[in-house]
Amino acid sequence: MAAASKAGVTSWQETLDGVDIVGALHRPDRDPVAAAVITHGAGSNFQSKLLRAIAVDLCERGVLVGRIDLPYRQRREKGPPSPSKSGDDRAGIVAACAAMRELAGGVPLIVGGQSYGGRQASMVVAENPDVADGLLLTAYPLHPPGKPERLRTEHFPDIARPTVIIHGSSDSFATSAELEDAVAAIPAPVHIVEITGVGHELNPDKKPVAQLTGDAVAQYLL
Repeated sequence: MAAASKAGVTSWQETLDGVDIVGALHRPDRDPVAAAVITHGAGSNFQSKLLRAIAVDLCERGVLVGRIDLPYRQRREKGPPSPSKSGDDRAGIVAACAAMRELAGGVPLIVGGQSYGGRQASMVVAENPDVADGLLLTAYPLHPPGKPERLRTEHFPDIARPTVIIHGSSDSFATSAELEDAVAAIPAPVHIVEITGVGHELNPDKKPVAQLTGDAVAQYLL
């Protein structure tokens, strides 16, 4: 494994069961109280401003955080994911979670991410709840903009882990009311944090998105 044991930010590159894990690790300055694997949206990568801000905040709270590139992003620097290859992206999340459990020991593990990455993480947890102990979704892409009839909720009834959703009040992928209605299908506890004045990007330079995310994680997932 490429990760160093001391506190700070290090590269994270390893292969588990034939799946490459590429990203960065944020190690707290004490024994971790929890661990988290977070990943990016369709047009971004593990270096996104939002992921870095959330990772820093969680790490300061004692969480060992890995932010990762999904397999489609490892294959090419730009461009959206292919729906036909989304299974590979879920396999990448599963591998990262398994590797993180080895790194972190017996502490609780949270998985999630921004938009597409969060959606794939939620599908992973729906398929196998043992992958993680909690789910963190930032800007969940409930439906394509302007197409509210195309809901991405088929797996919601199978999510059996506590879930935190960070939602911008002007997100074009879901109104607040649409999101509230949709998460009623999730049988596990769900807490939505609505942040006014931001959209789907959840720009951490405009609002204290990372702090509000960390507060919700600490209260509802740890």
